[in-house]
Amino acid sequence: MSDPSRTATDARGDTSAAHPPAVFDEMREHCPIAHSDATGWSFFRHRDVMRALQDPETFSNAVSRHLSVPNGMDPPEHTAYRDIVTPYFDDDAMATFELPLRRIARDLAGNAVRHPDGEFIARFCAPFAAQAQCTFLGWPNSLDAQLIDWVQRNMAATRTQDRDALASVAAEFRELVAGLLRARRTAGADAPDDNTTRLMRERVDGAPLSDEALVSILRNWTMGEVGTLAASLGIIVAFLAQRPDIQNELRSKPAAIPDAVEEILRLHGPLPSNRRRTTREVEIGGQRIPAGSRITVMWPAANRDPEAFDEATTYRPDRDQSSNLLWGYGIHVCPGAPLARLELRVALEELLAATTTIEHHPEHAPTPQTYPATGFATLPLRLHGR
Repeated sequence: MSDPSRTATDARGDTSAAHPPAVFDEMREHCPIAHSDATGWSFFRHRDVMRALQDPETFSNAVSRHLSVPNGMDPPEHTAYRDIVTPYFDDDAMATFELPLRRIARDLAGNAVRHPDGEFIARFCAPFAAQAQCTFLGWPNSLDAQLIDWVQRNMAATRTQDRDALASVAAEFRELVAGLLRARRTAGADAPDDNTTRLMRERVDGAPLSDEALVSILRNWTMGEVGTLAASLGIIVAFLAQRPDIQNELRSKPAAIPDAVEEILRLHGPLPSNRRRTTREVEIGGQRIPAGSRITVMWPAANRDPEAFDEATTYRPDRDQSSNLLWGYGIHVCPGAPLARLELRVALEELLAATTTIEHHPEHAPTPQTYPATGFATLPLRLHGR
């Protein structure tokens, strides 16, 4: 039986170490069901996480006091809103978006190789994520820096649980979106035909989306695509900088990039956790968990579980990825996964095409993020252009 006195806070406190995935591995092996004031009941094993994902009636996604569309909803409400957002990420939408996305990646890659020694998160990852998001939503490029700053301050406030700061950054985002919505309503039939305008025309049960729902959807998309995408790119490129053999293989075989992305992010996930709430008492992993309990599913630990993956900590891009929880699982699997996959593939194709070598800077080490983020706060690299 797991020892609940060994808490999930143990993992939180050590994630500034050089190899934070190892902290999650330790918790999974020694305390797979842990309890703390900070995270409630935390699940580290793949089978326990899957238990929660496969039973949304017992493990509810309605965990926030604030509206969260659709990921903070349960069926049937979740289903109605999920049906609205899914088409924004279908094959046709992604095919249309690839060309402008490639222009962004090519410009940033060219700029990066013209300044070969630099901090890669700030120079490439964050600008690519913000510019891609603004282009996808039809927002002006002048908002790029504002979105990056908003995501960073939101993450910092989340890390310290500064509720005043969280309320302040949330209010800033609401006002930003409100201005964009007002401009489109004022323009009427002359409003730009973009994804934001399209979203404003959606209806649920015959009624238009409220501004609160629009802000929630756009906030979730922006945090995911700007914060998580930037983290994912940093993780992948840091891995490639340590493995020139894999770099060269992906340069010569760009078709192998999607499998490499899935495997690298399985090994070092860009999201540390996700929340649930129990609707009834449940026994799992030898622990009896009361109704109304907070649950935290730990993605990186589950995705490196040797019970679910052979040679779980070894890079094997040819492995069966059906158990990979990078994008979640079940009814709450990430609707924006096709967009994120496209963005990561295109960014890496352009970056690898523009370089002959990517290596860690010889004089400056990367700075890992701290919980509740993963990846790198800074990533000094040296790029060798063609």
